[in-house]
Amino acid sequence: MIDFRSDTVTKPSEEMKEAMFAAPVGDDVFIEDPTVNELEAYAADLFGMEAAIYCSSGTQTNQIAINVHVQPGGEVITNEESHVYKYEGGGIAKNSGASVRLIRGNRGRLTLDDVQQWINPDDVHFPVTQLVSLEDTSNRGGGAIYDFEEIKRISAFCRTNYLPLHLDGARLMNAMVENGVNLKEYAAQFDSISLCLSKGLGAPVGSLLLGKKDFIKQSRRVRKVYGGGMRQAGIIAAGGLYALKNNVERLKIDHAHAKALESALKELTWVKEVVPVETNIVVAILRDAEKRDEVIAKLAERGIRIMAFGPGMLRFVTHLDISEGMIDETVETLKEVKL
Repeated sequence: MIDFRSDTVTKPSEEMKEAMFAAPVGDDVFIEDPTVNELEAYAADLFGMEAAIYCSSGTQTNQIAINVHVQPGGEVITNEESHVYKYEGGGIAKNSGASVRLIRGNRGRLTLDDVQQWINPDDVHFPVTQLVSLEDTSNRGGGAIYDFEEIKRISAFCRTNYLPLHLDGARLMNAMVENGVNLKEYAAQFDSISLCLSKGLGAPVGSLLLGKKDFIKQSRRVRKVYGGGMRQAGIIAAGGLYALKNNVERLKIDHAHAKALESALKELTWVKEVVPVETNIVVAILRDAEKRDEVIAKLAERGIRIMAFGPGMLRFVTHLDISEGMIDETVETLKEVKL
């Protein structure tokens, strides 16, 4: 089976499993797991942030960050397609009692103009704007990368207006290997960063939340309230540490594979267009939207798994378990699909 449904389907390599099996462990709720502590310190240093906390998922790190930044009745500015709004089970409302200002933006990204015009006035009729949340790369935008200069403009505005800026960096490393921006300079623009280890980086479990020491101290309390405290978590944290040390630069291979799929899909008569590929996500829009499920079924019959991504839309995600040979096989299979 060639599985393009998501980069979350990766399996740990033998080297990663060896690191996990050999990891020293302790009780992380007591902050006594040496491997978790090493992972958190390594990530914080990598990004030039003061501290980090290891959590079970990116949804958890995003929701913890929002809960720390926002008071009940406040409002979060984010893109209408953002993961924090669209795919986290209504967590902003349920966990933090906050409302959301949804902005259309461009392929999941916001501009300074977008943010500026939606800061609520000091009026009792409106919720208080308390947080801006960005997503880089943008999943719903087909893996689109933010313009770093735009991030800097948004960050400067937020700092001037005492407004925290959060980053959902589920696939941040995919962006970083392409844009060439210094990690520390990039991270300095944000008050908090959520970094997923179990997508393109290939770890089996976990995400990191990074920020200032006081912010992470508050986040540790919220993680406990959410039931997210883990005990001998070093076994899984070791996979994340291995991923950060070994699986970042190889993301360029996934991006090359995605470009190959993009080229092949553009040649198919039943594909109307392909969202421009920037990283490891390929989104194809069909000429006949009603044929979406038929295409998915035909590919599944041939051992290729993809997923629906909206009306008439298909998504392929490349990752470390997809080889060049698998790409070649997929390209040939796509050519054989008749609608």
